[in-house]
Amino acid sequence: MTKHIDKNTLFNTFGIDCFNSLEEAINKMPPSIVEYHLNNLDTHECEVYFNKRDIEKSVNFGEYSIYLDYSDNIYIEIDIEEDNYTNSFF
Repeated sequence: MTKHIDKNTLFNTFGIDCFNSLEEAINKMPPSIVEYHLNNLDTHECEVYFNKRDIEKSVNFGEYSIYLDYSDNIYIEIDIEEDNYTNSFF
């Protein structure tokens, strides 16, 4: 699932002024806080099409990937794994 996120919201959330500082800011924070902030960035209801050939830079954190494209748009991709267990009838 890929969604567009507001650049200013991302920068303000992590206290940075450019995308290049994002990975350093994430590495200085506890993982649970980073996940909390990344979950809160996911405010748009609809998914968008994102061409991965347009990626200029990316930052990965667990199941989250944050991309900056050549047009300075920022996207967050959440890798949701399906549960492969079968449910019991009992």
